[in-house]
Amino acid sequence: MNERPARPPRPQHVLEVVSTSRLTPHLVRVRARGADLTAFRESPHTDRYVKITFVKPELGLEPPYDLAALRETLAPDDLPVTRTYTVRAVDGDEISIDFVVHGDEGLAGPWAATAQPGDRMVVSSPGGGYAPDPEASWHLFAGDESALPAIAAALEALGPDARGAAFLEVAGVGDELRLVAPENVEIVWLHRGEPAAGTSRVLVDAVAGWTVPDGRGQVFAHGEREAMKALREVFFAGWALDRSQVSLSGYWAYGRTEDRFQAEKREPIGKIL
Repeated sequence: MNERPARPPRPQHVLEVVSTSRLTPHLVRVRARGADLTAFRESPHTDRYVKITFVKPELGLEPPYDLAALRETLAPDDLPVTRTYTVRAVDGDEISIDFVVHGDEGLAGPWAATAQPGDRMVVSSPGGGYAPDPEASWHLFAGDESALPAIAAALEALGPDARGAAFLEVAGVGDELRLVAPENVEIVWLHRGEPAAGTSRVLVDAVAGWTVPDGRGQVFAHGEREAMKALREVFFAGWALDRSQVSLSGYWAYGRTEDRFQAEKREPIGKIL
């Protein structure tokens, strides 16, 4: 059986942190400047994402990194680690990326919480696969904190006459953001309270109870993997939407490390569509 050839890695951009700001108790925005961000400015996608590469400072590696060569020469515990994040905004030669932070948990969040101006950040050129369809009769957005940057960018890209709703799951009222959206797109904040992220059904239940407007709409739903699987049943079995109307993906999985989550994308448990 012929295997698909591996996709070549996207070009790397070495950025310098300009500033950080705490948007909510669990969300930190990092603004970073780069020399050539043409690929970011020209991206047609509102869910444009990058791979951020983290290396151990004590190794003294200088970016951009030859990841293939490093895999041949470094010990497994010293290999660079990548994390995927959505670009929240592009402004000239600067990009903004929002990081979910839960104390010392994870890798990227703690880095963002302590980043200082002048620190370097190595990111890939952006990927992406979604942009609001101006011809859609209605729009539905659904996600947890991990999807907030992509949903916020999509809301800003909607035309003034767009209609629909955005269901956004966060821990509590302190995690809500001020979002810009057309007048006829309702913003619905859902508070899961004490339950841990990835263990609540508030998002799934709220979306399932929404009254679908007439006409051919468009859905963007991203977040915790099992919640997205539950929404898959709502969209296709319940609402009989066509696959072409729905952008649906898991950004993370409860109880899984990032590396295990990425590996499971190739296994049945990791399949959303």
